[in-house]
Amino acid sequence: MNPSTLVGIIGGLILVGSVLFIAAEEALVFLNFPGLAIVIGGTLAATFLAYPMDEVLRVFRLVWIVIRNERVYTRDDMEELIRISQLWFKGDVRAVEDALENVANPFLRTGVQLLIDLTPEEDILDLLQWRIQRLRAKEHAEAQIFRVMASFAPAFGMIGTLVGLINMMFILDDGDIAQIGQQMGVALLTTFYGILLANLVLKPIAVKLERRTEQRLVTLNMILQGISLMCQKRNPTLMRETLHSFIAQYKDEIRDPDLIQQLEETSQRAAAAANSPTGGQGGGRPEARGGGDRPAGAER
Repeated sequence: MNPSTLVGIIGGLILVGSVLFIAAEEALVFLNFPGLAIVIGGTLAATFLAYPMDEVLRVFRLVWIVIRNERVYTRDDMEELIRISQLWFKGDVRAVEDALENVANPFLRTGVQLLIDLTPEEDILDLLQWRIQRLRAKEHAEAQIFRVMASFAPAFGMIGTLVGLINMMFILDDGDIAQIGQQMGVALLTTFYGILLANLVLKPIAVKLERRTEQRLVTLNMILQGISLMCQKRNPTLMRETLHSFIAQYKDEIRDPDLIQQLEETSQRAAAAANSPTGGQGGGRPEARGGGDRPAGAER
């Protein structure tokens, strides 16, 4: 399971549990099946009305993607692209074709194959950029489903609130406190369910999917840049340094705080050594014996 997703689930359960078992005298008062049915049923019904069937059914697969720990192959694709570029730089087209059979990334495989077929660089880049735009649009639409559902849930919570208040108005004359309390519970809990479902489930899933798309786009743009360098017959060493910038993680793009701290510590140690009693001269020159007197026989 994805570590951050696991932490979020545990945190959400702790939050809900604290509300149910600490803030309330009885935990079961927060369980209201009619209100829950209004929120979940209404949200799903509105989603089916808004989207085609195949897109709505894909929601379950997307939830599984968020839960599981999906591996990122950016570094593997970078190393594979560099290895192919070394063969291409040597002019060994046959070796490039053999290496291409073992490439698992279809985007990378398409770009290198077009390069082998001597397709113009501009056409290759146009095709690959179009595929990047298509993937961005497709995955953005998938994340947007959850954002739309997150807007539906509080709305149906308010609908449940109105239903509960209307029913309560009709039974006010009877004076049945139990019925009034039940309808008031439906009125308040549906709003609670709608807000909780939107902000603790649906919106976080949408954000997680958008972050996943950004990571995948970094990989595709890295491959796109590598294919462009291969078209220009650039040195594989330059390609390695260029592609490494896509996956390098810097705390600050302007200054490296770790390096600055290291330089400051080195400067402080040098200053301390210079101010020491020896002065960094290895203990000074030894004094001459005899207190500086002339050796015997020196006087005439």
